[in-house]
Amino acid sequence: MSERILAVDDEPDLLELVEYNLRDAGYTVTTAKDGAGALAEVRRQRPDLILLDLMLPDISGNEVCKRLRRDPDTESIPIVMLTARGQEIDRVVGFELGADDYIVKPFSPRELVLRVGAVLRRAQAPQAAGDPSQRLVLGKLTIDTARHRVAVEEEDIPLTALEFKLLLDLASRRGRVQSRDSLLDRVWGYSPGIETRTVDTHVKRLREKLGAASDYIETVRGVGYRIREDLTSAPSA
Repeated sequence: MSERILAVDDEPDLLELVEYNLRDAGYTVTTAKDGAGALAEVRRQRPDLILLDLMLPDISGNEVCKRLRRDPDTESIPIVMLTARGQEIDRVVGFELGADDYIVKPFSPRELVLRVGAVLRRAQAPQAAGDPSQRLVLGKLTIDTARHRVAVEEEDIPLTALEFKLLLDLASRRGRVQSRDSLLDRVWGYSPGIETRTVDTHVKRLREKLGAASDYIETVRGVGYRIREDLTSAPSA
């Protein structure tokens, strides 16, 4: 059975384009033209992923996302924002509300299909097996992989699933520079070469949440990011 995708947008031409390309890629697609219709469709038949426009005529996409994330029955449905608002602050707000990805209009149908596929694979991937007591301790930072928890100076830090996966990927390769393409491949499941600022946006938000350990993540200009090898020499936050 093919994955079910709910596409929500008030632009008929764009909705038709999205529906055509996703159906052509093998997905089952339903559509809604406003926020109320989207929420009703989710209740009628739970989709495997939601493509959600932000600028809807009744309930904003951000509000729809917020309501879905508050409901235990829908909180785990992957949500990909579709919007013409491409400023960094818009991305940060979307990710903070629980969006799994953020696609800025205009976009190519190929990129849309690739990124939808990547989000679905990430959502369906089983948790990696490992030592249930495994914990990574890096200076002030503790990552408990079994419990999916992060703490800085023994204070729990709430991270989204993507933020946790990104931090764990960097921490497990401490001291080694990770390119944006390699992070996109491992953390997001994207093919290298896709133009996106997703990595930069997530790193910025992750640093803000880590507080006293924010400077553990080092930017290597023109290359990517790494966790510092010598955390004791990192400047104070």
